[in-house]
Amino acid sequence: MATPLFDLLIRNASLEDADSPVDIGISGGTIAAIGSNLVCEAVETIDAEGAFASCGFTDSHIHLDKACILDRCGICEGTLAEAVRETAVAKAGFTEADVYARAARVVEKAIVSGTMRMRTFVEIDPRAGMRSFEAIKRIRSDYAFAVDIEICAFAQDGLTNEPETFAMLDQALADGADLIGGAPYIDSDPRGQIRMIFDLAEKHGVPVDFHLDFDLSPEKSNLPEVIEETLRRGYQGRVSLGHMTSLSTLAPDELRAVAQKLKAAGIAITVLPSTDLFLNGRSFDRLVPRGVAPAHLLASEGVLTSIASNNILNPFTPYGDASLIRMANLYANVAQLSRRQDMQLAFDMIERSAAEILGKRQKITVGEPADIILIDCGDREQAIRENARVIFGCKGGRKTFEAQRPKLFRPS
Repeated sequence: MATPLFDLLIRNASLEDADSPVDIGISGGTIAAIGSNLVCEAVETIDAEGAFASCGFTDSHIHLDKACILDRCGICEGTLAEAVRETAVAKAGFTEADVYARAARVVEKAIVSGTMRMRTFVEIDPRAGMRSFEAIKRIRSDYAFAVDIEICAFAQDGLTNEPETFAMLDQALADGADLIGGAPYIDSDPRGQIRMIFDLAEKHGVPVDFHLDFDLSPEKSNLPEVIEETLRRGYQGRVSLGHMTSLSTLAPDELRAVAQKLKAAGIAITVLPSTDLFLNGRSFDRLVPRGVAPAHLLASEGVLTSIASNNILNPFTPYGDASLIRMANLYANVAQLSRRQDMQLAFDMIERSAAEILGKRQKITVGEPADIILIDCGDREQAIRENARVIFGCKGGRKTFEAQRPKLFRPS
């Protein structure tokens, strides 16, 4: 029998459910073989030295168009209303080149942090025009070698109160946007916006992703309307909700009741720890509520959940480095998680579960695309507990980045 020749061979990688390190042989962009001490030849060989292999992370909720704008915005109150106001003013001055440069900065950080899939919201309205959308379409194309990017045409500043935005969103969906989203809490008629967003989704046959219930007042929730429209239009499994911070205020029995409704409607939830911690609870001067939806509890009830970045270096979130491991670690701290299975769940919420929200179900197994990252740790639990570094990535079997492990130089 002829010795197999692989395009790329990753030796000594730790895999989930594997008792010892394995080799991964890659040919033609797919995983061709997995086993111990593979007898083969390869065009290029990488020694993982025990690093943990993952199919890469998915940032299911990020805003590339308004990242890195702290230099043109003021933060005095640290509130959601202020962030919306400041960003609305700033984006009127966005140029296509400006958006591209800032988005590229974040995307490159995300790539070397292990992100391979991304859903970015892009604001489309009379202030932003189509400039941000055109820039992010170029980003999607230029960085396709390393990351798959979905574009959500997004109404941040309202829809029923700004009818021209509806036509612009319709145009974007016809011109390459992958899905539609809105922020009903900004609209003068939240329920009206929800219906209009679903109308556009049905017209173009695309999924829906709302920013919803971004407050600590569950009595004002717009969730019942979203659930109703999802079921009425047969949109189960095609609706995602970001933030849902009001869920952090519910008693356990109330949360379980909501979780069962979300599960029945096939609605996914994405929590955004950095932003939600920064903007919530500003009216409290002690015992400030965290305002982060308990994704792990929702997941235990069968709801599809993820952890994502949201905003980076702007009035919504004046920090960030596009590292999803860091975000999952932050969530684990905030949610006071400690058990092994909870760490594994936090990892899944930036990997498998997050990918599923985007309709992807990838694993490291023979026959699957060779989209692989190596993390400087032994397993999923250690990755979250230690904020482990990502040290290598390949997409479709093509190497996309490497990061050397740190070295100590001891005195002789």
